[in-house]
Amino acid sequence: MYKFKKGDEVQVTAGRDKGRKGKIDKVLIKEDRVVVSGVNIYKRHKKATAKQGAGIYEIARPLPVANIALICPKCQKQTRVGFSIEGKNKVRVCKKCKGVIS
Repeated sequence: MYKFKKGDEVQVTAGRDKGRKGKIDKVLIKEDRVVVSGVNIYKRHKKATAKQGAGIYEIARPLPVANIALICPKCQKQTRVGFSIEGKNKVRVCKKCKGVIS
């Protein structure tokens, strides 16, 4: 089980986008990185292809997991993620309010 999932709301804790919030679009587990919507946006100059025209496109680049913190859906605070066993399932837990994160 991984600490972050697609759809989680996170806040950037380091880098040029420090303090910005967004939802996770993609989790790259092997690279320990996540793509967050509206954060770490770069402009990419592309040549024309058969499918699309030339232009300058904005793309979201992945952020290291160490530079983001989860925002707990219950207490709305920036928190770390812990794990606990409930019944036979391993669940993610907010370290501040001890609430279960779906």
